[in-house]
Amino acid sequence: MLYDRIPRERIAVLVGPHGETRKAIEKKSGARLEIDSQTGEVKIEAEKAGDPVMGLKAAEVVRAIARGFSPERAFRLFEEDVYLTVLDIHDFIGKSKKRLRQVKARLIGTKGKTRQTIEEITGADISIYGDTVAIIGDLLETDVARTAVIMLIEGSEHSTVYGYLHRRKEEMRIAEMGFEYYERKE
Repeated sequence: MLYDRIPRERIAVLVGPHGETRKAIEKKSGARLEIDSQTGEVKIEAEKAGDPVMGLKAAEVVRAIARGFSPERAFRLFEEDVYLTVLDIHDFIGKSKKRLRQVKARLIGTKGKTRQTIEEITGADISIYGDTVAIIGDLLETDVARTAVIMLIEGSEHSTVYGYLHRRKEEMRIAEMGFEYYERKE
């Protein structure tokens, strides 16, 4: 049995219209979810999944939805080699609420441009919710996006971060081509 607690305002998203999101998580994973709409506590009966990995993936999907992702984006975690990384902004800046607002604004950018640019270049999905930044992607996507986010949190200029992303984009493209070549060769 796995447990999680999600913010009350995210419970409706986790349940979905007519319970559809909860049912989809259960169907994809085989796990059973019990959601307490008063406390936000979620029990995930992973042992019902049959495959223990799917039970853990269900828990990650619940956590992703709790961290602000739409169910569609969170369901990417059911794919092989896709992971969730959550960074607590306070670990980098301390407890200042004013500094938290500034950092979140830097991460989001004007009309969401910064977040969108990181997503487009890396292929990762990013959610900035509460005091956290959550990233969904494969290992390389997550690593590059995480580094870019940390650079912004620590005060790097946007142009420096975009330069880093463009340099790593080429490396990601080459790595992907090598992987595709390796798969075709077998």
